[in-house]
Amino acid sequence: MCIILVAIDSMPEWPLLLLGNRDEYHARPSAAAEPWRGESDCLGGLDLKAGGSWLAQRNDGRFAAVTNLRSGVPAQAPRSRGALVREFVIGNEGVADFARRVLDHIDEYGPFNLVFGDRSGVILIDGSSATWQRLPAGIHVVGNGPFASAWPKVERLRTRFRDAIGRGQRDEDSLLALLADSLQPDDAELPDTGVGAHLERLLAPVFISGDQYGTRASSLVMRHEDGSLFFRERSFGPLAAALGDVQWQCLESDGEWQLAEAAA
Repeated sequence: MCIILVAIDSMPEWPLLLLGNRDEYHARPSAAAEPWRGESDCLGGLDLKAGGSWLAQRNDGRFAAVTNLRSGVPAQAPRSRGALVREFVIGNEGVADFARRVLDHIDEYGPFNLVFGDRSGVILIDGSSATWQRLPAGIHVVGNGPFASAWPKVERLRTRFRDAIGRGQRDEDSLLALLADSLQPDDAELPDTGVGAHLERLLAPVFISGDQYGTRASSLVMRHEDGSLFFRERSFGPLAAALGDVQWQCLESDGEWQLAEAAA
């Protein structure tokens, strides 16, 4: 992911809600969200080059999502950040133990932020400070900078989500529409991460439309108060061309993932 919103106990019907965009080169091979072969209790997209995932959910409520930390220095690391998502979701290690172990080996990965958890709570690893914390109830947005940074896209998604749920716009389409926001912030508002002004502008909107690089997937994950799970993913090609819209549900804890609806 390149931006992910995590709403914890913010709405009585949804104790946990995740909303995020994955930005990537369009040439990088990927598979859309589906149950994983050999791990059918786990659901998520797959990076077919490195084998990891950007966002995944297990049928018992265990989940993880990763964003990269942007800098002007190319990442030189032996392991894929997406491997952290896959490793947590298929494993059974406690959230705090997993956080401590990841930090012991943080230099093996490209710079990242990692959000993960289970029904006991949600953890954030802030790669910029190499620290972890439990996220309290509320609305949190994780981008490509330090967790405390107020980048325009981060603050805009947070504000628009809060406004939407305040107006009662809590249906799936309204929430996913928040991720389609291509507003370009003023140059004066942009961070300076060392990638140059042109790239800062390209990467500034919540939704990035580009011919070589851009938003590849928009995802909505909901854990309902009754324990059931919902996972919806819209996928995109170059210049925001719609490629698919898939919906999965798990109606009971530890149950099977079922394809609720799919549209090309």
